[in-house]
Amino acid sequence: MTGTTTQSTDAEQLRGRIAAELRRARARTALLTEAVDEADLVRQHSPLMSPLVWDLAHVGNQEELWLVRDVGGREPVRRDIDDLYDAFKQPRRDRPTLPLLPPREARAYLLTVRDKVLDLLDRVAFTERPLVADGFAFGMIVQHEQQHDETMLATHQLRAGAPVLHAPPPPEPTARVGAEVLVPAGEFTMGTDTDPWALDNERPAHRVRLPAYVIDAAPVTNGRYREFIADGGYDDPRWWSPAGWRHRREAGLSAPMHWRRDGDGWACRRFGRWAAVRDDEPVVHVCFHEAQAYAAWAGKRLPTEAEWEKAARWDPATGRSRRYPWGDDDPTAEHANLGQRHLWPAPVGAYPAGASPLGVHQLIGDVWEWTSTPFRGHPGFTAFPYREYSEVFFGDEHRVLRGGSFGTDRAACRGTFRNWDFPIRRQIFSGFRCARDARPEEAQP
Repeated sequence: MTGTTTQSTDAEQLRGRIAAELRRARARTALLTEAVDEADLVRQHSPLMSPLVWDLAHVGNQEELWLVRDVGGREPVRRDIDDLYDAFKQPRRDRPTLPLLPPREARAYLLTVRDKVLDLLDRVAFTERPLVADGFAFGMIVQHEQQHDETMLATHQLRAGAPVLHAPPPPEPTARVGAEVLVPAGEFTMGTDTDPWALDNERPAHRVRLPAYVIDAAPVTNGRYREFIADGGYDDPRWWSPAGWRHRREAGLSAPMHWRRDGDGWACRRFGRWAAVRDDEPVVHVCFHEAQAYAAWAGKRLPTEAEWEKAARWDPATGRSRRYPWGDDDPTAEHANLGQRHLWPAPVGAYPAGASPLGVHQLIGDVWEWTSTPFRGHPGFTAFPYREYSEVFFGDEHRVLRGGSFGTDRAACRGTFRNWDFPIRRQIFSGFRCARDARPEEAQP
């Protein structure tokens, strides 16, 4: 009897957690879509992005497909719109021309789907079926909506017009952060088998051996990046890969996206407001090629994905890999700049509670960090629950980003979470830190 009671209590706690996460994601979706008028909702603010109204109905359609139809086995709410909101069938550039649901109809559709999902949540048994065990399908949908919320936040950054989003500034620094940290040679566990809502590309856990290396204790700052610009970094092909130099010339790159000259300095645009570039904040809106060129100019390189994850998760005292740099507990406002709590990266040293045991800071939140690694599956990868989440993107065309940004929600960010994008992309909230091989005298225990 006690075992049955415990299982029942666990299931109810899981239902409560899922319901809270669904509500939290939907509240953010509402904030991002209700902050603008109908004309802004249906307008395409950049050919790189969907109209906000497409994202709005898309999150509802995914929720219907996976939860109402698959998990619940119920009749479709709107089978007629499945193709309209299929991201693989409809390229972003073409979405404004589609017969999309108007805003009022899209919101009504989301409400209908959510009512059915909450009814299902009250009844579902979290069985051994992999899609349902530990509430995985619900967690996948929560993460999907939060990922689209970050995409919509990036669309807000690209839109013209008066500011509509507001948030307090990030905290000021409370700790001094060194320049570099040595990560000793040895094995660590990369990936996970235990996180119930981890996605397929985070699995399985496997052992990776790395030589000793040195990694920046914080992301590269605006101040350091300005030195690269001032030294002619954008005009010197020595620092750029052939593909990077070609893209720099074709795209006319001369500074991070959203920067402009302001007298003797620089200003940057943040969600419709211009502000002076602050030197101690991580640089944001740079592409992989820019990050790689800076690293070469600095006499370093970008870290591999495995190097980034070891620096973020490995605990030298126990040898185990943590869920986050600070431990296994979920992030709070003391640990990291996440969840659109602020609208730009926090200065270096603002989150000492979030540092790793080795003293590496701000690995989670602030800016997605480019790595040198192409996006591929971990050894033993199995696509789940569908190939289109990860597997179809594997290959040399995409580079892995890690760590999340100020626009990433905690539900879609952990030490194993993997993001990926084309090396030319910089409308995303992307930055980087550098690494280098350890010198022989540094690598000695």
